[in-house]
Amino acid sequence: MSDLTFRVIRSLREIDPSHWNACANPDNPTGRLESISQASDSTPEALESTREHTESKYQEERHNPFITHEFLSALETSGSTGDATGWAPVHGLVEDGSGRLIAAAPAYLKSHSLGEYVFDHAFADAYARAGGRYYPKLQIAVPFTPATGRRLLVVRDAPPGARDALIAGLRALARQSGASSIHVTFPTEADQRLLTSAGFLPRTGEQFHFLNRGYRDFDDFLDRLASRKRKAVKRERKAALEAGIEIELLTGAAITEAHWDDFFAFYMETGARKWGRPYLTRAFFTHVGAAMADRILLVMARRAGRSIAGAINFIGDDALYGRNWGAVEHHPFLHFELCYYQAIDFAIARGLKRVEAGAQGEHKLARGYEPVMTHSAHEFADPRLSRAVADYLDHERAHVAREIAALGDYTPFRKG
Repeated sequence: MSDLTFRVIRSLREIDPSHWNACANPDNPTGRLESISQASDSTPEALESTREHTESKYQEERHNPFITHEFLSALETSGSTGDATGWAPVHGLVEDGSGRLIAAAPAYLKSHSLGEYVFDHAFADAYARAGGRYYPKLQIAVPFTPATGRRLLVVRDAPPGARDALIAGLRALARQSGASSIHVTFPTEADQRLLTSAGFLPRTGEQFHFLNRGYRDFDDFLDRLASRKRKAVKRERKAALEAGIEIELLTGAAITEAHWDDFFAFYMETGARKWGRPYLTRAFFTHVGAAMADRILLVMARRAGRSIAGAINFIGDDALYGRNWGAVEHHPFLHFELCYYQAIDFAIARGLKRVEAGAQGEHKLARGYEPVMTHSAHEFADPRLSRAVADYLDHERAHVAREIAALGDYTPFRKG
């Protein structure tokens, strides 16, 4: 590791996008979509392979849109992240002796605990009561995005020790910045294992994902459900459109600024009702739409000639990621149709292996989404806080494991 150096950049404008992306998505750094198969062209053998894949242990995503230079830059250039928002970029880079970028981590100094979806407010409050200063903290994450993905990013031919050098650099950054702690949220299982072996405290959570078990189409998926659940899904899909609502799926060049205007109005209305201050600016959607439109699926609902609701999804090589939704008219089951059923339909048609529909939501179970475990890793500078959190996380992990096992009995699929 002696010829590896660590440095920090305050903006992704300081790094060549292709160099960052070679670390972020080494199997598909360009982000091209040719690797996505069409289910309609699949042979029975290919469908069976997909079933085996989804029934086995989760495999790591080939191309994840959220860790790309394009997505993270859109957050920065739009003002959604930055010093003023409490998400100050301090991205970590590891370079070899020739100055080539071989490892990176999306990192932020945080002055609060908002927009993370792995909640540590109790840790912050307890530390403050004990006389400590919890903020700033160092967050290794994709802001406002509870989706699993690589966090310790390395090029395909990275030398041994590249990830270790990255972890050591992040620890040094935390010390130099006076951070109380380091939080790596929604890493892959591989990153989680490495962080745990390096001394970080492991934490688990749960989400609900649709797993595409080689379904031919939506009706094939419905056929796997118990009769009562199948009828309920059909009723919900029918009821969602009864007010004369039409659904439009948009991606690539079909998405215009007018669509973004409409969607931002939905996002602001729903976001303001739920948590008071939505995180994303209007400019974010323009920037991300210009940079990666082919990786975006916008599902829009129209009634009486105007758009009334919408959901934004991002397309990976293996997964569809549902992110935000909003509406200015509220109709029964419209949320389920736009966010869950349309996502399932699209994923099956595109041969994607799963749909990740965001954080929380046991109501997703009845709609064919299954409980899965998520991960995070944490390290605290104060050994007293570290011991207290470690004890809490031991109990929490056991609770999460029991809950996921129990919820697995409530999926709508036919038994046997």
